[in-house]
Amino acid sequence: MFTLKSNTLNSIKQDFTIKDLENISGIKAHTIRIWEKRYNLLQPNRTDTNIRYYSPENLTKLLNIVLLNNNDYKISKIAAMTDDEILLKSRELAFSNAINDEAINSFKLSMYQFDKILFNNTYNTLLHKKTFREIFKDVFIPFLEQIGMLWHTDTLLPAHEHFISNLIAQKILSNTEKLQYNITNTNKTYVLFLPENEIHELGLLYLNYELVLRGFHTIYLGQSLPLNNLNYFIESGREICFITSLTIQPYDDKIEEYFKEINDVMAGTSNKFIATGRKVQKIRHLALSPNIQLHDSIGDLLKVL
Repeated sequence: MFTLKSNTLNSIKQDFTIKDLENISGIKAHTIRIWEKRYNLLQPNRTDTNIRYYSPENLTKLLNIVLLNNNDYKISKIAAMTDDEILLKSRELAFSNAINDEAINSFKLSMYQFDKILFNNTYNTLLHKKTFREIFKDVFIPFLEQIGMLWHTDTLLPAHEHFISNLIAQKILSNTEKLQYNITNTNKTYVLFLPENEIHELGLLYLNYELVLRGFHTIYLGQSLPLNNLNYFIESGREICFITSLTIQPYDDKIEEYFKEINDVMAGTSNKFIATGRKVQKIRHLALSPNIQLHDSIGDLLKVL
């Protein structure tokens, strides 16, 4: 789709194993080896012990081949193309289609290339076919789930995740900004925050967007908020609903203590506290105040708001 600028990735990740290629592309290592041997589509380097390793250019070419193959181009036909033809055809497909799997592939490519232009081109093409909410649900969420899986394979570096997460966050923020005059329900204020040392905020940012879209007044406090800061809002006299998202923090050995403190803070107030995320399973057994609600995911929470 785009040639990869190797100098952009200096000192970051220059070599990929065949397992890396399998994890990123979704194509089995066995199939990749067949494409190499039968069609000479990739030219890996080899270590002194004869183990394959691949360049960023190999990764880029493989993702482009997958895009073409998923759009009814036979491997034999792709093999007959020059590298420039593969690049051109895949670019045309990405920019004309840019839907779901193709868009996810393009976002992967932009992540590994640190290519903001490719990200924005793909996103803008999606906007011709989908609303922002549809893009987030149909493309960003599956894409982020794949990133989560790549973390467990040591294929992804923090630099990759930070780059792409910041670009997605910018899109959420820009769409939220467009709704700044949409506030129609001021009876309740939603205060959104993450626990101390928690930095994974894309889900919470999107939840803030959904609340504003529905006309609610929100105060977005973001990452790593000390729990005692909530006292200011409790003492304000306004009707408050606190919302937090639990991805990494608090750690398992601290989470019960954290929610016991929340329970003490919320007791005797008319305010609500909502926690969402995979960590809520760790505290479902606790006897919590009835004004504390637990939801496994932001999607589950949105169904009842």
